[in-house]
Amino acid sequence: MRIITRGLVLMLVTLSLISCNKTLKPEELPANIAVGGAYYTQFVIRYEDGTHLTTNYRRGEMIPVNTPVRLLNITSKTIEVQVNNSSQKLLIKNVEDHTGDDIYRAFDKLFAKKKINLSKFTPLERTQIDKGTVAGGMSKAAVIVAIGYPPITQTPNLDSNKWVYWSGRFNRFNVFFTDGKVSKIED
Repeated sequence: MRIITRGLVLMLVTLSLISCNKTLKPEELPANIAVGGAYYTQFVIRYEDGTHLTTNYRRGEMIPVNTPVRLLNITSKTIEVQVNNSSQKLLIKNVEDHTGDDIYRAFDKLFAKKKINLSKFTPLERTQIDKGTVAGGMSKAAVIVAIGYPPITQTPNLDSNKWVYWSGRFNRFNVFFTDGKVSKIED
């Protein structure tokens, strides 16, 4: 009985260590990610109470695309940035079950060293990107810049003609594409 109890305790300790949110050391980070580094947002980020979930709920305050940020900290499950050289901090929590992304891939979707070239988008697309919204006629690339990536749980492939976004925990909205352009938005 003691052997079974010890085994269970050892297994629980091991599982808790594996799932802990550990700060990543500089030598553990890929070359494109550096604590203290300057980056730009790659799509319009929405957040509530200083937190953005990579599930990408479409509610809350907005941080525009191409906003400069400084990486303050990165752990196995979170990214903390300082926004636009201000005192504002943003905590990003990676929800891997809904994104399929590890923290590094999540970082690469959210931030880059270069700004997005907005001139490649139509005037309609640029207007919607500025507002963080979607409208008919927008390309898939413009939708990503305007509202980010849909969770993979219902949109496993961006080649699909239907992307399902989450307005909140229980509310969804669908973006339909025909020939790579938004043809319908269903709330």
